[in-house]
Formats: sequence, C-alpha cells, structure tokens
Amino acid sequence: MAEYEYEYEQDYMGQEDEWEREGLLDPAWERQQRKTFTAWCNSHLRKAGTQIEAIEEDFRNGLKLMLLLEVISGERLPKPDRGKLRFHQIANVNKALEFIASKGVKLVSIGAEEIVDGNVKMTLGMIWTIILRFAIQDISVEESSSKEGLLLWCQRKTAPYKNVNVQNFHTSWKDGLAFCALIHRHRPELIPNYHELRKDDPYNNLNLALETAEKHLDIPRMLDPEDIVNTARPDEKAIMTYVSCYYHAFSGLQKAETAANRICKVLRVNQENERLMEEYERLASDLLEWIRKTIPWLENRTRDNTLPGTQHKLEEFRDYRRKHKPPKLEDKSKLEIIFNTLQTKLRLSNRPAYMPSEGKMVADIANAWKKLEFAEKGFEEWLMAELRRLERLDHLARKFKHKSDIHEEWTEGKEEMLQDTDFKNCNLYELKALRKKHEAFESDLAAHQDRVEQIAAIAQELNNLEYNDADAVNERCQRICDQWDRLGALTQKRRNALDEAEKILERVDQYHLEFAKRAAPFNNWMDGAREDLVDMFIVHTMDEIQGLIDAHEAFKVTLGEAESEFKAIIMCVTEVERIVKQLDLKGVTVNPYTNITGKELGQKWADVKNLVPQRDTVLQAEMVRQQNHERLRRQFAQKANSVGPWVEKQAEAIATIGMQMQGTLEDALLKLKNMEAQIMAYKPNMDELEGYNQQVQESLVFENKHTQYTMETLRVGWEQLLTSIARTINEIENQILTREAKGIPEEKLQEFRASFSHFDKKRTLALEPESFRQCLLSMGYHFNPGREGDAEFAHILGVVDPNGSGYVTFQAFLDFMTRETTDSDTAEQVMQSFKILAGDKPYITQEELRRELPPDQAEYCIARMTKYTGPDGIPGALDYISFATALYGESDL
Repeated sequence: MAEYEYEYEQDYMGQEDEWEREGLLDPAWERQQRKTFTAWCNSHLRKAGTQIEAIEEDFRNGLKLMLLLEVISGERLPKPDRGKLRFHQIANVNKALEFIASKGVKLVSIGAEEIVDGNVKMTLGMIWTIILRFAIQDISVEESSSKEGLLLWCQRKTAPYKNVNVQNFHTSWKDGLAFCALIHRHRPELIPNYHELRKDDPYNNLNLALETAEKHLDIPRMLDPEDIVNTARPDEKAIMTYVSCYYHAFSGLQKAETAANRICKVLRVNQENERLMEEYERLASDLLEWIRKTIPWLENRTRDNTLPGTQHKLEEFRDYRRKHKPPKLEDKSKLEIIFNTLQTKLRLSNRPAYMPSEGKMVADIANAWKKLEFAEKGFEEWLMAELRRLERLDHLARKFKHKSDIHEEWTEGKEEMLQDTDFKNCNLYELKALRKKHEAFESDLAAHQDRVEQIAAIAQELNNLEYNDADAVNERCQRICDQWDRLGALTQKRRNALDEAEKILERVDQYHLEFAKRAAPFNNWMDGAREDLVDMFIVHTMDEIQGLIDAHEAFKVTLGEAESEFKAIIMCVTEVERIVKQLDLKGVTVNPYTNITGKELGQKWADVKNLVPQRDTVLQAEMVRQQNHERLRRQFAQKANSVGPWVEKQAEAIATIGMQMQGTLEDALLKLKNMEAQIMAYKPNMDELEGYNQQVQESLVFENKHTQYTMETLRVGWEQLLTSIARTINEIENQILTREAKGIPEEKLQEFRASFSHFDKKRTLALEPESFRQCLLSMGYHFNPGREGDAEFAHILGVVDPNGSGYVTFQAFLDFMTRETTDSDTAEQVMQSFKILAGDKPYITQEELRRELPPDQAEYCIARMTKYTGPDGIPGALDYISFATALYGESDL
C-alpha cells in the first residue's frame, strides 16, 4: 500500500510539472496569475502605504520588490541603490533575489536582468516563488506541509459538506461551493444560508465567497468568477495563493479553538473539584450535626434509680453501638477519602490545597469524633457504676428491712413491760426475781445496741447512695431510734424503782438465776447466729465467697462448745423441774429472772442446727455462680487474647505495605484489597467477642485478670484498623492517579519510596528536616554551599511542611518529587488562552465566551468572572485575568 501511494504521488507531481510548463504558454492562466499575484502583493504593500499597478513594470527597479520582502518577512534588507540607471536597478533586484535565496529558496532560471527587462513569465515565477516560501511553505497539517498540507487542510475543513469534494487546486473550486464552505465552517454567521446554495450556480457562489472574504475577512479580491468558470482548468497557482489567504485568516480561529479546549479542560477539572468540595461539606455538616446531637445524650446522667430503667438504658446504648454508630464511622472514613482524593487532584492540577469551612477540617472532625468516643466511654462507665450502685441499693434495702423486722419483733411489748408496776404486788422473792429479770433485760438491751447501730448505718448508706425510697427508710429508722431512746429511759426508770424495793424483798433462786445469766447471752448468741446464718451477702470474686465459706467453717467449729453450753443451761431447767417434782413445789416453776424458757432455747438451738446446712447450700450455690463468672472471664479472655494480637498484626502489616512496598502500586493495591476482604471476613470474631462481653456485663462481672484487653480497647483497635485499611487504599489509589496523570514510571515511584524508607529510621512514615535533606541529596538534588543552600532548603521545607509540624510525610515528599519531574498547566497558560479568545484584548465578552466554549462551561465562566474595570472596557466586559489567577491562587473557588 505504501509503495502504491508513493508511485501515485510521483505521477501527480509529474503531471503538476507538465501543467506548469503548459501554464507558461497559456494566456488565460497568465492573466489569472497577473491579477491574483498583483492583488496578493498589494495586500502586503498597502501596509507600507503603497501598491503596484503592473506587476512586470513596478518591480523593475527593485525598490518595491525589496519593500514587499521586508513587509512579508518582517526583516530589514540592505539599503537599496537610489540611482535610476540599469545597473542600479539590477543591483536592487539582486539584493532581493539574494534575500530570497538566503531563506533556502532555489531560484532556477530567474535572473535580475529578466526582472529589470520586464519579463512577465520570469516576474510571475519569482512572485510565485515568494508566495510559496512565505505564504504556503509554513502551512503544516498533521504530517503534511506546503501544498499537500494546504490541500489536506481544505479537505478536513470541508469534509462535513456533502456537496464539496476538494481533490486539487483547480477544478475542485470551479462551482465556488468550496470557498463558501471554508467561510461557513469558520464563520457560519457570514453565510447563514449556505445550505440554500446550488452547485449549478457557480457565479453566485463565487461572487458571494469573494465579496464576503473581502468585506469581513480582509482578503482582497484576487480572482474573477468569469476566469474560474469559463476556464476548463483554472490556474492552480492563483487558486493556491487565494486559498492560502483563507488559511492564514482562519489560523487565528484555530488558535482560539485550541485555547478554548485548554480552558474547557481546566474548567472541567475545577467543576469536578467543586463537586467534591460540596460533597465533603455536606458529609462533614451531617456528621458533625449527628455528633453534636449524640454527645448530649451520652453525657446525660439523669437517674431513675431503678434497676430495670438502667438496664433499658444499657440496651439503648448497645443499640447505638450496633446500629447507629457504624454508618457514621463509614461516613467519617468516606470524608477522609474524599479529602485526600480532592487534595491529590488539586495538587496534580497546580491548584491550591482545599481548605474546608471553619470547623469542618479533617482535624476538627477527628476531634469531634474523639469527643464522641470519650463521651461514649464515660457513658458506659457511668452505666456500669449505676448498675453496681443500684444492685448495692437493692441489697441494702432488703438487709435494712430484714434487720428492722427482727428488731421490731424483739421490741414488741417491751415498752408496756417496762411501764408495768407489778413489783408493787409481789413478795420479796418475786421482787428479787423481777430485779434479776430486769438485769437480764438490760444485758439483752445492750446486746441489741449493735443491731440498732447497724440499722442506722444501713439507712445512712442508703441515703448516701440516693435510694429512691429513702424517705420511708428514714422514717422507719427514726421510729426505731426514738423507740430505742424511750426503751433506755424506761429501763433506767424501772431499775431505780426496783432498787428502792430491793431493801425489803430478798430471795434468790440460784438455779433460776444461773439459768437467766447463762441463757440470756446464749440466747443472744443464738439470735445473732440465726441472723448471721440467714444474712444476705454480695460478692464478685471466688476469693470473696471462699472467705465466707471459710468463716462459716470456722463457725461450725464453735458448735461443739456451744452445744456444751446449751446442755449446761438446760441442766438448770432440768434441776428446777426435778426439785419441783420431788418437793411438789408451787409457784416456783416459772423462772422469775427471765422470760426465756428451756423450750424456747431448745427451739432456737434446733433452728441454728437446721440453718447450718442451709447456709452450706447457699454458699455452695454462690460458689457455683462465681465459678460461672470465672468461666465467662476466661471465655472472654481467650477470645480477646486471640483477636487483640490479630488486629495489631494486621495494622502493622498495613503500615508495612504502605511504606515498604514490594512490586507495583497495583500489586500493593490488590494486596490491600485482599487484606480488606480478610478483615471484613474476620468481623464475626468481633461479633462473637461482643456476645461474650454482653454475657459478662449481664452477669455483672466487672474485673478480668486473665487478659489485658477490654472490649473498649478492642473496639477502638478494630475501628482504627478499618480506618487504616481504607486510608492506605486511598493513598495507593492517589499514587496511581499521580503516576497516570503525571506519567511517572513505576520504577521512579519505587525509587522515591525506597529513598524515603531508607531515611525513615523510626518507621514513622515521616522524615525530620535533616533526614529529608539527606534524602533529597541521595536523589541527586543539589544545594549550593553556605547560606544560599540553607535558604534554598528552607524554601523547599516551607513547601512540603507548610504548617511547620517539624516533619515531612511521604505524600508531601511524593508531591514535591512529582512537581520536580513533571509539568502541568499554569495560570499564565490559561490566561494566554483567554487572551487568544478575546483577540488580544485585556477583557472578554459574554458573546465571545458563548461562541468559543461549550454552553455549560461558558455559563460557568460568566457566572464567576468579575466586571472588567479598565479604562478601555466596554459595557458587559469581563475580567479574565483575575479569573485565571483565581483558578491557581487563593480564592473561594
């Protein structure tokens, strides 16, 4: 195919040479060239304030020929000879021909003498050579230049027009539609009715094109419709000369199109960045608002002082942990990803870093999240403490009631007994018995002092713990204390009365007295023992219940001695009954010194012996309960000791991949994606651990010595692991985006990473200033010696560490090295593109923007450009300079 095209090109060029030789002999072509070349020369000479009439005459002295060359080349030629003799004219023409030759043009068979002699064909040949060199040779379209480039340009521009087929520079232009199509393609408003033109009306078409080009495009009328239509094959050089004027006239529009494309590209980037900014602002506002509403709920410490109510709050807290918090954690992670992606895109497009609204920085959101987690931890701790307090309150309330019931049972009828005046009607022996009986009561009363103090202490503790029914407790406690004071006063009063009567009445019954003395303390001991055996307790560890069991075992050891005492006391009763039976005594069977009977002591002793095995059962049941608690502790600890190291290992692996990467970025990204899948697959282990923790909390188990991990630390580690994997994936994706956008080879990125890792001795993913400087030197970056080098490094450090944190992150290092090795759009380039669209004016109009840019981006610019305030402005003029500067500087964009 390539060989065929080459041979075809050779034939075409051979035909062209033949046409040129024929053209030298064809008067019609000569006439066309005269007119076209004359008009072309005058289009340039008029810039110097002159023109020619006859092309073969006006160039003979060489003056206007030299002037023409100066105008079209923009260069100064040697000073011409001003003489009118023939050798002066030849000298001037030679200067012109030498200048043409200096531009790389070979002049074949054209000499100064022929020009001075007015040789028409040689003069036209020379002008054609000038046109080729200065008007056509520099035309380049794709891989073609000069004539082929101009022809390809015409074909490309007229391709959308079905009634135009440009194959050459002669017959393809006879109907005039090709000229009209070129004008319509670039300036459709100049020929709005193009589609009404007919191929069979060449005169009208040609006149329309020639007049429009002359009036609106400043292209002189170089052709006549009659010469083109009435000639079988119009002159190719004349057509090429005229068409080249179209190319140069519209080349400015091509530059405008390129400038518009550049602006569109910049605006698309800016629009996408604004969309990300808006999405970040929305997500940040929603998340901060949710945190703002949630923290007061977590900080609320309102109590209802009931165990069910507090347990309901605990269920609500667990519901918040399982259902409400995880979606917000995803939003927080998404915010960080959006922020990092946005900053990467802004860096890649040379935009300033994005600064969110006040209070919505990533650090602000992190601080708010930290406050949320602090409030969450405090709320959970408060709930657990509240549960312990309420459990303690419930235990104390039941204990208060139990002891108060026993005390009130004991005090029942004691006031009436102490107020009785029976001693006035008894004999001496009965009086002595009453006195001894009263002494025993006093001993009993003193023994009950501890119980009253215990009741008061329990009531005080209930008040301190803010028991919800504290008023009823206080009322009952006050009633018991008041009664106790009255009993004390009445006891002292009765003792005084008995002392007064003691001088009259004496009789002692040793057995009754012995019984009374020994029975009272033994009875109190049994009352205390029965109370202790049914006493309620609360323990949290196996050591505590073991202590109670040991104390109970110690108590059982004393039962032998107590049984001996019981038998000794009962012996007194037995002896009295034996004497009464033996001597048939009356009125002495009742012990005058005490109300305690042998039967009562026997019943209480039987109760004590029955309560001992019952106490054994209760303590053993509690031991089983504490063993179950220990099982729950070990179950949680076993799982926590497995999950905790796994989470820490995964976090370390993620950090290692992020910095010490092996292979390509895509390999690292794939590895991180796989790790992310593994982490999500591991979540059932966290759920299982949450279930164990719920069992532990519901069983009111508060300490665990078998593990260093708490559910709170594991939750924080898990959430940090999820955040770390998402952040690292985002960083790798941003590095891939940087590599693709900047065209940085993978090996270069690996080199950047290896150098950074080498100097990151502490593996903190950040370099101190001196380590950063050594890293730059290892990458081949040169610093001048002395203060100049220090100042240069300080400037670089200000770029990579704008906040003055004292360290340089890997991402900042990568951005710096990327900027050092790549190039991108600048504000100056965008400003220059707008200047082209505005036709070199310092301002631009809405009409020009709408004509050159796509509708949405044109309106985008109009909405954001400020009014131009220069003295040369027109109504509606817009300032594109400040707009282009704002795209790459500090602004609200």
